[in-house]
Amino acid sequence: MSNRSALILALLIAVGLIADQVANDGQASMFLARKMVDLIDYLAFWR
Repeated sequence: MSNRSALILALLIAVGLIADQVANDGQASMFLARKMVDLIDYLAFWR
């Protein structure tokens, strides 16, 4: 991945997080964070 594509991806993620904060008060981000923690816990169990 080049620096340019990494920068574009980082900007898209930042815009998505800001849009979620404005539109949904950050609820979608918190939902995805909780699901990520559940996934990590599930994978650690099966390791």
